[in-house]
Amino acid sequence: MMKLEGLEAVEAGSPEYTGAPVGMLAELTYRCPLQCPYCSNPLEMDRVDTELTTAEWRDVMRQAGELGVLQVHLSGGEPTVRQDFEEILDAAVKADIYTNLITSGVTLTHERLERMVKIGLDHVQLSIHDTDPANAERISAYKGGAEKKREVAHWVKELGLPLTINIVVHRQNIENVPAMIDYAVEAGAGRIEVAHTQYYGWALRNFAALIPTREKFYESIRITDAARERLKGILFFDVVAHDHYAVRPKPCIGGWARRFLNITPSGKILPCHACETIPGLEIDNVRSRPLADTWFNGQAFQRFRGTAWMKEPCRSCERREIDWGGCRCQALTITGDAADADPACVLSPWHKEFAALAERESHKPPPAFIYRHMRAPRSATTQGQYYGAAVTTKP
Repeated sequence: MMKLEGLEAVEAGSPEYTGAPVGMLAELTYRCPLQCPYCSNPLEMDRVDTELTTAEWRDVMRQAGELGVLQVHLSGGEPTVRQDFEEILDAAVKADIYTNLITSGVTLTHERLERMVKIGLDHVQLSIHDTDPANAERISAYKGGAEKKREVAHWVKELGLPLTINIVVHRQNIENVPAMIDYAVEAGAGRIEVAHTQYYGWALRNFAALIPTREKFYESIRITDAARERLKGILFFDVVAHDHYAVRPKPCIGGWARRFLNITPSGKILPCHACETIPGLEIDNVRSRPLADTWFNGQAFQRFRGTAWMKEPCRSCERREIDWGGCRCQALTITGDAADADPACVLSPWHKEFAALAERESHKPPPAFIYRHMRAPRSATTQGQYYGAAVTTKP
């Protein structure tokens, strides 16, 4: 681990944070054969000719290891569309970082996965859309994906790797949550991530098509809780809750710039997936600034780190060092100010309208999906418009 010369421990609420990140999301490319309407990639994605080279990604892994990153999530897009994936993986393994491949599986071959295992890949996280093949194909806009995913899950276990099954839950597959849990057990997964859709990126663009009713959401939680109890010792559950029906916010990826960082395909260093939507953030790039210097001193990382930035009601809240103010991008989308209280919190002046938006949209017939693609219309960059009746003025 990198020795942090001249840095002393400080109080948890201080923006002068000296801890190393636990995890790094490495978005190797935004290219992907699927077109999932809930994709977390930005609406205007980095182009192929801006992607980091093999040598640059290998250097990022070296720097991450020196910084103290414990695990790297190799993601995209679909990371395995990069023909140099194995070389990037090799650099992460040599940096002594735990490696997790986040994949749709549809581009993998047994031979290639076997090569990854020999290099030192530690874990595979395989996403599925539904157990109903026709609905899975409709959601992903990709034919034959469901069958290929079952095959890949079998390969992962055959080659001795731990497997996580990831399901993104929304109104158009929520009825099949029990079947998707059974799928994970049958596939031999040790872990399932039941991730209720988080509304940024393409998911926000498709808000009305994806938002379930409050009743369906809570029913799915009851089903998941019962399955967690029934499958103790067989399947570990990691549940990402829905924000619109919450009363308290989740900590943004463990707290803004406290445990996590994200590297985009073109090398931008971000505190979270969606933060490029926040005005005034100075985004650094691995091509021009060392990773450690950005993590500790970068303006974007300091902006909402700790508690000093908080306004009321967050500033005096007893949970301010538990949820760290919640999601800054969600606050921006609803209130117009990223420093406002997360509207998922019942103490936020915008909370009632935030919940009401979901109630209204979830009871309407779902519109057609707007599928993820590499070139979004310029008008699609204004986040708030996709709620249909977004609140951008104070109550």
